[in-house]
Amino acid sequence: MNLQGTFKFLDKKIIIYLRDRICETPEELISSELFFKVVLRFCEELKTTRSPFLNLFGKEIQEIGIEDVRELIQVLRILSKMPMDTIPKLVPGGERFITHPHLMQEFVEALYNFWRAFDRFILCDSTGDRLDRRPFRTFNGTIESLTHLVRQTYRDIEENISGKHPNIYRQVRAGAELAVIALPKNLALPGGVYRKLADISVIRQILMYPPLLLNPPMNKRTGKFERININPLERVEIKTPEWLCYPAKVGSYLVLVYINERFYELGLSLCNLFELAEDDFLNRPVDAVYLFGVPGTVLDDLAPLPTVFYDDEDNKTIVGACPNMDQFGYFGYLKKMILTLHNIKVLKQGKMPYHGALVRILTKNDFIFTILVIGDTGAGKSETLEAFRIIGKEQIKEITIIADDMGSLDIDKNGKVIGYGTEVGAFVRLDDLQPGYAFGQLDRSIIMNPGQQNARIVLPVTTYEHVVKGYPIDMVLYANNYEEIDDDHPIIDRLSGPEMALHIFREGTAMSKGTTTSTGLVHTYFVNVFGAVQYKNLHEQVVKRFFEKFFKTDIFVGQLRTRLGIPGWEQKGPEEAARKLLAKITAVNKTAE
Repeated sequence: MNLQGTFKFLDKKIIIYLRDRICETPEELISSELFFKVVLRFCEELKTTRSPFLNLFGKEIQEIGIEDVRELIQVLRILSKMPMDTIPKLVPGGERFITHPHLMQEFVEALYNFWRAFDRFILCDSTGDRLDRRPFRTFNGTIESLTHLVRQTYRDIEENISGKHPNIYRQVRAGAELAVIALPKNLALPGGVYRKLADISVIRQILMYPPLLLNPPMNKRTGKFERININPLERVEIKTPEWLCYPAKVGSYLVLVYINERFYELGLSLCNLFELAEDDFLNRPVDAVYLFGVPGTVLDDLAPLPTVFYDDEDNKTIVGACPNMDQFGYFGYLKKMILTLHNIKVLKQGKMPYHGALVRILTKNDFIFTILVIGDTGAGKSETLEAFRIIGKEQIKEITIIADDMGSLDIDKNGKVIGYGTEVGAFVRLDDLQPGYAFGQLDRSIIMNPGQQNARIVLPVTTYEHVVKGYPIDMVLYANNYEEIDDDHPIIDRLSGPEMALHIFREGTAMSKGTTTSTGLVHTYFVNVFGAVQYKNLHEQVVKRFFEKFFKTDIFVGQLRTRLGIPGWEQKGPEEAARKLLAKITAVNKTAE
């Protein structure tokens, strides 16, 4: 490229690096080195399957070489401008490719699909031109132009083979699926080993074509993140061109997420989850650093599972690291480590991190009620609140999501418990959403591992302003997804005091939904292996103070039995929980009147 810049193949990814212009004509596109490499790879794949398409070459499969591929590309270049009957005059020996026009047309169709089967990225980096000053113009001149050009080239060739125009035009994403403007930037990193990161380009803008369908190598996460006593940066050798920095606003904290090219598709999906930090936000000290996709084996001996972090107390920074092996190629390893780093920072400031969903309800008569539902992954938090949104549409004016998965609690100067979030997006199981909901959000979504167990969707659900504003808490519920309902076990069960509540939350019992490698009934301290477990003593001090404050200030503390983990109740359980929750809020509203 320019399809004259440079490019790289990584498994089923193509990364295109651009500094100036991109191809402008079909002839330029077909003459590019990238086009040649794609056609060559396609032909090599056809050889392994002994595809009938290779009959186009008119020779034995083992005899087909690079020069034959170059001659085929010459034929395609002519076909992008002229009808098929001109080939014998313009390409000596080229008539062998047009002996069977139907086969040639099918070959072109298959080549087009082969190209589109790659995850395709454009990285724009032009320090002198300052592409980030006019990002839309940059994107328009790169990703948009390439999309139109590839489609045009494909259609021109098809029409010149068949001699007719198609009746139906499908505007598929034929160019790149994601484009990034990334530039070198001075960040407020500590010195020493952190200088290894200084020259890595920082993402300033992202353009994506949703819905994105990604198939990462893993579809679930295992274990917890281990605290270690050595900074991973002391071990890691950084090859700058292989990394990008996604500067994430995680609640009020700045987390620099360094993404190795092996996992670009996962790292760039963060754009649907965490706000990208603006220039003024980047001027503040860095709260945490995460190296996602460390090559080699340098982390292997640091912990049984080498997803690790180091608490750099001297520099007031926490450093996380994860290898780039396939077993860690899951978005959960990215998201959950970032949130672990956030939770540790929160704990150290005397705030209480939570693993749960926080929403603010505004009724039709302007009554405001804020609910925190704490629960493990798959406990029914998001599912119940989504059912609540649908069931309560006649009584509810607005539901504001403050946190979909994690956040923190603080106590303000007036003694009120205030809730905050971390993410502007959600990473949700497709199976547990209300029917049709995911399809209604497809125009903004990134879908991972469709068709597999624990298929997930990443989509924006709130704004950064709501995440960091701070809302007084009215109700704290533990999402119980494993118990049946009877007279002694109602759907909403108020707890009598701090000790009983702490016991239930501390036990963290849940029926695993297959989102990690755990199965059956599991117990997790405060359903939070993301900082709470690693800093248990500190966490105990903090939660005792907060639970005492809950009861002292008459915040409703209880259990919400969603039954999401009970077979047959995956939909009905959260729906009934939502109805009871709506009834409870209505009753509180009437009392307030």
